[in-house]
Amino acid sequence: MLPRSAVFQRAVRCFSSTRPTHGYTSHIGKTPIPVPPAVTLNTTPTELEVTGPLGTTSVPLEPYMHLSLAGTGVVALSVDDATQKKQRSMWGLTRTLINNAIVGMTEGFSVPLYLVGVGYRVALEDDPRGAGDGGSGKRLNMKLGFSHSVFVPIPPHIKAEVPTATKIILSCTDKHQLGLFAAKVRKWRPPEPYKGKGIFVGNEQIRIKAVKKK
Repeated sequence: MLPRSAVFQRAVRCFSSTRPTHGYTSHIGKTPIPVPPAVTLNTTPTELEVTGPLGTTSVPLEPYMHLSLAGTGVVALSVDDATQKKQRSMWGLTRTLINNAIVGMTEGFSVPLYLVGVGYRVALEDDPRGAGDGGSGKRLNMKLGFSHSVFVPIPPHIKAEVPTATKIILSCTDKHQLGLFAAKVRKWRPPEPYKGKGIFVGNEQIRIKAVKKK
């Protein structure tokens, strides 16, 4: 039988609050990034330039980040000191931004928007203001239950299609810019939980609430 002091020491070691060494990592950041043959990467001290069939974009790099080849068509991102919280958080974020830039320059991103509601309609038409004010010369003409139509100019970096009167397909090489414009369109009629009407982005779903009757 072990002495009481030995049992106490063992319990202290088992329930130690010291963080294990393997915890200082980023599961997203350490994941290798696939690079298609059509993509060219050019690294500078402050950014990574990604060139593909759809254009060129850049991702900012912190001084403590390093890119290295992890195999054929695969690169890995690492940081100087993974024990620092800021470096770990930026590690995973930068890895995601690089992967999104590669996908955007090769395939691009797209998201559908659905107009759900009686009388809700949308049409793609020429913008009478033309391509001025940073527009592309096109706009969305939406009927959303207001006494007037809602006009949303389409930026030049966004491609919009209207296959049906209640569906919009937005495409862009930048995932962040695509999400911002989709949110801008959605804010005119966010989905409401009582009748389920509104502008739905992608596979968005809401829980319908029962109306309380007196």
